Order: sequence, then C-alpha cells, then structure tokens
Amino acid sequence: MNTIPFSVSPRVLDLARQAEARCAGQFAQIDQTAEANAWKVLSAFIQHGVSESHFYGSTGYGYGDRGRETLDQVFAQITGSQDALVRHNFVSGTHALTTALFGVLRPGDVLLSLTGSPYDTLEEVIGLRGEGNGSLKDFGVLYRQLDLLADGTPDYDAIPQAVEGVKVAYLQRSRGYSLRPSLSVETIEKVARLVHEANPQAIVMVDNCYGEFVELREPTQAGADLIIGSLIKNPGGGIARTGGYIAGRQDLVELCSYRLTSPGMGKEVGCTLGESRDMFLGLFLAPTVVGAALKTAVFAASLFEQAGYPVYPRFDEPRTDIIQAVRLGEEKRLIAFCQGMQKGAPVDAFVTPEPWDMPGYNSQVIMAAGAFTMGASIELSADAPIREPYAAWMQGGLTYPAGKLGVILAAQSMEEQGILMASSYNG
Repeated sequence: MNTIPFSVSPRVLDLARQAEARCAGQFAQIDQTAEANAWKVLSAFIQHGVSESHFYGSTGYGYGDRGRETLDQVFAQITGSQDALVRHNFVSGTHALTTALFGVLRPGDVLLSLTGSPYDTLEEVIGLRGEGNGSLKDFGVLYRQLDLLADGTPDYDAIPQAVEGVKVAYLQRSRGYSLRPSLSVETIEKVARLVHEANPQAIVMVDNCYGEFVELREPTQAGADLIIGSLIKNPGGGIARTGGYIAGRQDLVELCSYRLTSPGMGKEVGCTLGESRDMFLGLFLAPTVVGAALKTAVFAASLFEQAGYPVYPRFDEPRTDIIQAVRLGEEKRLIAFCQGMQKGAPVDAFVTPEPWDMPGYNSQVIMAAGAFTMGASIELSADAPIREPYAAWMQGGLTYPAGKLGVILAAQSMEEQGILMASSYNG
C-alpha cells in the first residue's frame, strides 16, 4: 500500500493494513468456494459442447437460436434446475421477478412473502404502492406477508399455518435495504421443506439476486421451485451488458416464458442480436468475480469495524450474498462514504454523487456507481436511501485490488471531513 497512487492519510493506510491482515482466513475460504464453483461452471460448458457457433446472434423471431438454447441448458445444469430462461430481454432483476410472478400467479391466487416487506422496487409490482398501474393487485392477486423474527430469521413455527391456501411462497435472499442477515441456502432449504410439507402445491420462489455463486449450492439445489436474478449482478460476471434469468421446475419456467413473449411461443422465439457471447463469457467468469466482490466486502467490514461502525455481516461471519452494510449513523457520513467510493471507480471517478429521487424508491437515494455497465452492482458500488439508519449498502468489485482501493478512498473521504472514526457515534 506504500505505492498507492492517491493521497491517503497514514491513519487510513494503517487501518487498511490491519483490516486486511485480519481477513486471511476468510479470503482462503472464499477462494475455495470460487474454485469449486468455477469448476462446476466449466464442467457445464464442456458437457453441453459450447462452441464459437453459439456466440453468433440471431435476428427477427430468433427461431432455432442454438446459442440461446444451449445457454439455458448450461445455466440449468449449473443451478441444479430442470430448465432455465436466460435472456438479454430482461431489463433488470425486478423485471425478471415481475415476469415470474405474473407467469405463475392467477386472479384469486395468494402471494405470501416469508421474508417480511419486499424490496422497494417490488412494492408497485405487488400493489402495495400505486393505483391502477397493472400491479398484481389490479389483476386480483392477493398478498400477505409473514414478518421475520427480531433476529432477522424466518418464523419457522408460523410457516406451516401461513402457507395454507398459498400459491407462491416468496423469499428474498439478500438483505435489501435492511440490516437483517441474508438467507443462506441451508435456511432456504429448511423453509422450502416446511412449505412443501404443509402445502405441496405451493411454489417456493426465491429472489436470488446478489447470492449466486456465494455458496456451493443454489436454492434450486435445496428445494426451491424457482430462482430469479439479474445478469448485471453476480451471474453476468461484469461482462453481460444486460439481462436476467429464471430457473427451476420446467413447467414453471415454461409459464414464465409465456409471460416474457406470448402464450404458445414462450422460449421458442426471441432473437439474441449480439448478446450471446457476453452472457456466456460473463457466466464463465462469474465465480471468480463473485470471489473478488466477497473479498472486497470482507475487507470493508474489517476496516469500518475497526473505525468503530456496526457492520452487517461482520468480517468473520459466513457470507450468503455479496452485500456489505455499514451503519454510518448520520447523513453526512453516508454521503462522504459514497462520494469517496466514487473516486475509486474506473468510470466516472470525477462525478460527485448526490441524493436524488430514484425511480421505484420511496426515499431519496445516493448511489456511487462508476461502472462499465450502468447499474451493474457486481461492479463496485454503494447506495443507500437517505433515511434511518443511514447505512451504506455496498457490493461488487470486479477485481479485489480495485475494490479494496475503493473502500480505502471511502474511508479517506470521511477522514478528510474529520468524521472517519466513530468515537462520538453511539451506533
């Protein structure tokens, strides 16, 4: 760190050295998981005979697109699913989730969230906010939720009764804008077992965003019927420029494909233009890139914990997604943190992020995101609603050296304003 090409105070450098030294054990475990997942991905590529011919994009209707069909098969094998729908046509993770929900739910069906309040951008999809906008509520789908316990874990005792008569039991794996723990695959497996025992007809659907390749298994290998995510997060490896996926039971994936295109056509249509190569390459790189993002998160937790801030999870706790929350306690610290992280971005480092009214959110949001792909949260980014508890949720890092530097510059930004150390902050 003595050759760091930025002006960083000796105190911040010392904090960073100490922070990194504490992370050796966690880094070794991350490397082991990344290696196992990389081999799993490589095996799927080889078994399905991925070749250069799969990278050429189709146009028009996209009939007989070999690359599209093979990518679905590769993704299904990697996630332990019967089928998958991997498409650049999904504009975001929320779009993929919306497609899945509308694909399997019908008027009069009940959607039950087992992880309490949904992520902000799903509130209008469900119909918790907004009127007459084509939400699930507008189409007669009923919504219930089972809140998490005080410690942020599922209410296992209440699940069997809660899922009676329910069509979809919904789980959000990541913490979202909360400080609760993200869900491990082991936890999802326990919930799925309880749901299926109490209501065999219920569909266990998991918002898998930020969780792919963090553990050795995906939720579909632990009882989930459907998983959904974004390709500009973990499984796109920082290469996919857009897109998302739905994977799981074949009959359910087919229903979702009818919602994405049209009934009767489903997966058989949809040109790939020039996106196939990037989606294949991103998926191939994803386990290693996720490993770099996890190391960045662990380093950030270690550094800011030493500076006196509550961090979720702690640097030495098990990881089940790539998100790291740092509770900064006041707006000034939060803004300084995000502005400093922006200074370490490879793109738009000169930009100074400010809070703004971001579409789909009910509070102003500040976002540090200097990325090669707009909004790609597998690239180093930090964002937060400007509200209590004034925590920054950071994620990503295509490489650990770059991610580490972004964290150091976030600390340096706070140091320059005299607000780095939390000695006067009571948490």
